[in-house]
Amino acid sequence: MTTSSDGRIRLGFFTRLLDDGTALQRYRNALDQFVRAEELGLDSVWVAQHHFHEDEGGLPSPFVLLAQAAARTSHIHLATGIVTLPLEAPLRVAEDAAVLQLLSDGRLELGIGSGGTPSSFPPFGLESADRAAIYDRHRELLVSALRGDVLTSDAGRLYPAAPDLLGRIWEATFSAGGAERIGRRGNGLMLSRTQPRQTWDGPTSPELQEGIVDAYLAALPDGVEPRILASRSALVVDTAEDAQRWIQRGIERSAGYLRSQHIEVPEGVSDTELLEWLDVHVGTAEQVLASLQKDGVLARATDVAFQPHPIDPTHDAVLRSLELIATRVAPDLLGWSPDHVREPVLTKGTL
Repeated sequence: MTTSSDGRIRLGFFTRLLDDGTALQRYRNALDQFVRAEELGLDSVWVAQHHFHEDEGGLPSPFVLLAQAAARTSHIHLATGIVTLPLEAPLRVAEDAAVLQLLSDGRLELGIGSGGTPSSFPPFGLESADRAAIYDRHRELLVSALRGDVLTSDAGRLYPAAPDLLGRIWEATFSAGGAERIGRRGNGLMLSRTQPRQTWDGPTSPELQEGIVDAYLAALPDGVEPRILASRSALVVDTAEDAQRWIQRGIERSAGYLRSQHIEVPEGVSDTELLEWLDVHVGTAEQVLASLQKDGVLARATDVAFQPHPIDPTHDAVLRSLELIATRVAPDLLGWSPDHVREPVLTKGTL
């Protein structure tokens, strides 16, 4: 198994903030989940950025939420997964990241990517078809600022300086070609919870991601430690009866994805087979362990982050799943153990 430079795999929690409820309830729930993750000894929390579409993702401003998370936690790393860089002013991303890096005592992980719903681009005066070129320009300017390059005609540079963030950049991709470019840059590789596919038959998502990891590792410069984040969908519950209720919700919420990929599900496919194709792991700790043990990419990851999407269960179910992942699933599946455990606090902060 690939491990981090300190010899241990890192365990994370990933959220798109899709709890039922108001925006404020989603943000408060996420912060409580981050605090609980730290209490359980998890190494990182990751937030996704989305604009305009509340059923796809609930957070347009990741640095704002993570700043509040920094105030309520002391050890866990705070990560963007991802900032949609083509839609952002890269110098402002650098400034916000630099301030958050200071306020969090150096706990920021900066995940970036070109993704985003195509319809989100025109309101920003952009075309989705141009995202790759815009991303490259914005990434280069972001890196230039973090590196401390002169940015103004009178020798102005990024303030506060944040050169340490150059080693905390992660990039997302679905392709081996993208992974090769990320590897050449020496950045971390972010793998999605599932891979786009156009047919029911064919390679699984982990099988497709094996080639992506191969391309990334082959391109890494000598002496650069690999950083590979595998995001996976998992909801762990106490009983098989609980699992069945959430399985049906996960299938219902995945119907739109199946339509978008033009996938025709064969007759007679069981719920278990459908969930396996969807890369969704729901069940008791024993059931989820058995399902995830088929995933060969996890043995090559330095970081594994579990997310409750697309089930998007209740806040209480997410908290219980976090506990079961930390105490039952991750130790057996990944050989993970907490590097640091925080004592639970008796009072909660406010947003």
